[in-house]
Amino acid sequence: MKARQRDRTEEQRARVAADERPARRAGRLARSTALFAAATALSRVAGLVREIVAASYFGVTAQMSAFTAAFMVPNLVRALFADAALQAAFVPVFTELLERGQRREAFRLASNMLFLVTLVLGALTALFILLAPQVMALVVPGFEDEVFDLTVALSRILFLILVLLGLTGMVVGILNSYDRFGVFAISPFFWNVSIIAVLVGLAPAFPADDEIYAYAIGVLVGTLVQLALPTIDLRNTPYGMRRALVAPLRLAAVRALREAHVRRVLVLMLPVTISLGLINFNLLVNTLFGSLVSEQAPAAIDKAFRVYMLPQGVFSVAIATVLFPTLARLAARADLDGLRATMANGMRQILLLLVPAAAAVLVLAEPMVRLIYERGQFDAASTDLVSEALFWFAFALPFNGLSLLLTRTFFSLQRPWVPSALSAVNLAITALVALALYKPFGVGGIVAATGVATIATVAAQVAILRRRLGRLELGRLVWSASRVGAGAAALAAVSYFVWQGLDEAFGRGLAGQIGALGIALAAGGCVYALAIVLLRVPEAHQVLRLLRLRRSEPS
Repeated sequence: MKARQRDRTEEQRARVAADERPARRAGRLARSTALFAAATALSRVAGLVREIVAASYFGVTAQMSAFTAAFMVPNLVRALFADAALQAAFVPVFTELLERGQRREAFRLASNMLFLVTLVLGALTALFILLAPQVMALVVPGFEDEVFDLTVALSRILFLILVLLGLTGMVVGILNSYDRFGVFAISPFFWNVSIIAVLVGLAPAFPADDEIYAYAIGVLVGTLVQLALPTIDLRNTPYGMRRALVAPLRLAAVRALREAHVRRVLVLMLPVTISLGLINFNLLVNTLFGSLVSEQAPAAIDKAFRVYMLPQGVFSVAIATVLFPTLARLAARADLDGLRATMANGMRQILLLLVPAAAAVLVLAEPMVRLIYERGQFDAASTDLVSEALFWFAFALPFNGLSLLLTRTFFSLQRPWVPSALSAVNLAITALVALALYKPFGVGGIVAATGVATIATVAAQVAILRRRLGRLELGRLVWSASRVGAGAAALAAVSYFVWQGLDEAFGRGLAGQIGALGIALAAGGCVYALAIVLLRVPEAHQVLRLLRLRRSEPS
């Protein structure tokens, strides 16, 4: 009886969601995106604090090098198999079953996948712990004696996070399917805070040469916290926390693999995993050609990439993550008009946020790099090299955001082989252009190759989706982009000239740099906000309506 009542309740919720007014749905998605971006920004700040605390303990010593190498392998396996690939393959199938009213089949799929993730990643973890010396010898062939032994010991601790991250990816996929993003967005903040707390509290318990173990234990504790928070949030979905904790224990591997929907998820995972692997090779291309330029070039490109990823993580990842379940639902309903409109609106929102970010980086790359990095061994020459790389990364910033959303659109349509094939093309273009440009242009030529490949990928994605979906509102996109571009140009001009004047007045001390750069960016941001409102950019008015929609919607 209770099961039937739950099914009826779920069907009523599905009908309400299907009949939801488009304006209200757009407002809810916009608000979710804003909250997700704010939570992500907070997490990024916490991550920066974690790096500062770790640097104060370990600097760039052999201990820190051992930790970095030990974390590399489980982090790579996580990227390929644990969170991103699982979510991209699981969410469309799970959402489709819910849309068809096949609630029990959807829950069975989730339980089967939770069981398989635990089994497969657990076996992989055990295998790595046994073979850690052999694996790490391939990763760090230059490490010897105590440093190598430390790397192996740390890797055995850190590889335990793989199972936890796989389960987190599954739980987050379930939450996202029910449009619950808040806990997922804020959990990295608590991950960073937990690591800091364990490091500070536990380090004194170890001898001076072994304090790095406190850092590794902190990562393990933080990952447990990162899993616990979204798992608790499952109570607010029909799936429930009890199923997540109990149902997988009743399953068997053979039974799980016989499920047709499980096989669909695994088939969808394969191209996603290949695509993520190609992305990692793309980064390897930059490192390879950078090493041909100078010993400093690979590190300079990596440092610039970290800054480049800040607006990506806050803005485009937030939009793509929030829209992905909606795109999957619309695809499951065969509502191509709704899917096209949602995707097109997301593309315009990404340009609204990332074009001004790119403009700011183009004119203020040098003071940004100086403020973030220039201290200790990082001198003025290093700032020049990193700011050159960051300048060229800026051109790719909006296009990379668009590519992320378009890739999620292919996943929602359950056509993951398309972005996988395009990732291979992207890799080839990056390598060929970098080969042609690294000698005459150095670091700038290598990073420019990434931009050329990203632009070509977006063009190909748009062309393929246009054949699948028909018109993509490209005229409206160009109309909006031209006005956003005009506002971004004003931002760039105001930011640069304000910074130039204040830099001379405030000097190059830390407080002076923060003041000059902060005021310049704030002034440019105000000018940009005014410009896009006056130019009647619709996506700007969506932001202005957020508070009104929040007050008008029933709780």
